[in-house]
Amino acid sequence: MTLEQLRIFIAVAEREHLTQAAAALALTPSAVSAALRALEERYDTPLFDRVGRRIELNDAGRLFLTEARATLGAARNAELALAELAGLQRGAVALHASQTIASYWLPPLLLAFHRQYPQIELSLTIGNTSSVARAVLDGAADLGLVEDGVDAPELLAATVAEDRMVAVVAPGHAWADGHALDADALRAAGWVMREPGSGTRSAFEARMAALGIAPAELRVALTLPSNEALRSAAMAGPYATVVSELVVAPQLQAGLLRQAGLDLPPRLFSLLHHRQRQPGRAARALAQALQGAQAADKAASKPPERSSASRSS
Repeated sequence: MTLEQLRIFIAVAEREHLTQAAAALALTPSAVSAALRALEERYDTPLFDRVGRRIELNDAGRLFLTEARATLGAARNAELALAELAGLQRGAVALHASQTIASYWLPPLLLAFHRQYPQIELSLTIGNTSSVARAVLDGAADLGLVEDGVDAPELLAATVAEDRMVAVVAPGHAWADGHALDADALRAAGWVMREPGSGTRSAFEARMAALGIAPAELRVALTLPSNEALRSAAMAGPYATVVSELVVAPQLQAGLLRQAGLDLPPRLFSLLHHRQRQPGRAARALAQALQGAQAADKAASKPPERSSASRSS
C-alpha cells in the first residue's frame, strides 16, 4: 500500500465520483480507477459498491477511510518535520481550498509566494467548504481556505479577503433590467445552485433565510458541482443563479449575463488551520503571505488623505 493509493482512495471516497476525484488530483480517471482496483485486489476487500455507473462507499470503505485519513495526516507531519530542518529553503504545504477561492482569488498569490520561496512545494486540492474543513481536521491539509467560516471548534479561522456575491441571469430573463426583487419573485423563480456543503450555496440560503424564505420554498431546477457550470447554465437561461462576482465579471462586462436586483451581503474568505496542530514554517510563511494580501488590498482601497494645505484651502 502506498501513500499515493491512500490519497486517491480518500479523494474518491469523499466525492464518491471517479471523474471529480481525478480532476481534483490532476490525474486521469483510468489512473484513479487502476489505483483503487489494485488496492482492493491486494487486500481482497471491496471498498466501494458499483451501482450502475455510480460508486458508493461501502461499510469496509467507511472504516478504512478513517484510518487512511489518519495515516496520510501522520505521513504529512513526518515529511514536514524533516523539511523544517532545511528552513524555508525547502518544505511542502498541502493546501485545500473551495472552488471560488482556488479558481479565481488564490492563483496569483500562490505564484507570488512561489517566486519568493521557489524550493517550497505547494500542492492545492479543490473541494467545497465541507470537504476543505474535513481535510484540515483530519490532517490531510496543513491549511484550508473557505468562503465564510465553519462550525468546528477544533479549527481556527482568520479572514484573508472579502468577496461580493451577485445574482445573475441571461439578457433575455425578466430580471435582466435589474429591478428590485421581492420575496414572492424569488420564490417563483427557477434557480440553478451549487451542491449542499458549498460556501456559495450556504451564503445564498442564509440571505434567503434573512428574507423569510426557507430553502424548501426555492424552485431549484438543477444542482451543479462547479461555479463554471452555474455560469454556463445561467447564460443558457431561463434560470437565475448566485455566484461570486469573481466568477462572472467578464460575462457581465461583455453583456452575456446581467445582474439581477437582489442585494447580497459580502462574504469573507477564511484561512483555516487546526487548533492543536502547529503549522510548519512553510505553512506559517504561506499563511502570513495570504493574510498580508488582505492588508495590501485594504491599503489600496483606502482613499488618500488630503494634505494640510488642501484642507486649509
